[in-house]
Amino acid sequence: MGSRLSAQARRELEEELTRLRAQRASNASPQDERGMAGDSADQADVLERSEHLAWLDRRITEISELLTYGPADNGFFPDGTTVKLKYEDGSEETLRLMTVAGEDGELTADSPLGKALQGRAKGDKISYQTPGGTLTATVLALDPPD
Repeated sequence: MGSRLSAQARRELEEELTRLRAQRASNASPQDERGMAGDSADQADVLERSEHLAWLDRRITEISELLTYGPADNGFFPDGTTVKLKYEDGSEETLRLMTVAGEDGELTADSPLGKALQGRAKGDKISYQTPGGTLTATVLALDPPD
């Protein structure tokens, strides 16, 4: 089912999952520390560790589900879709839509540009926010992967 992930996205997610599982195992509370009274600093440490472990558990579940079932089908372009844009200044840029963006020239569906592309087609004008201000571009191509 998780075949809608690119090979690179799958590899990166599997590596992250391995790291998180190792971190989870090394951060688990030893049995003899549970229920210790301690001072407020000890209690704060226990609380902080508990919150971190809960975050690790959520992320492990999220990645496991993504690897098993693939990205949610939100009507967006498939992983690896190539996007070619032409900006108002005449410059052009080619990017790839990825579930996990890890290299230059990759973007995710939840990025400002990714959100601006949702529901768009070749020839459409889009605008999106960047740290430097609003950019406007024309979609020259939206090519799904082979």
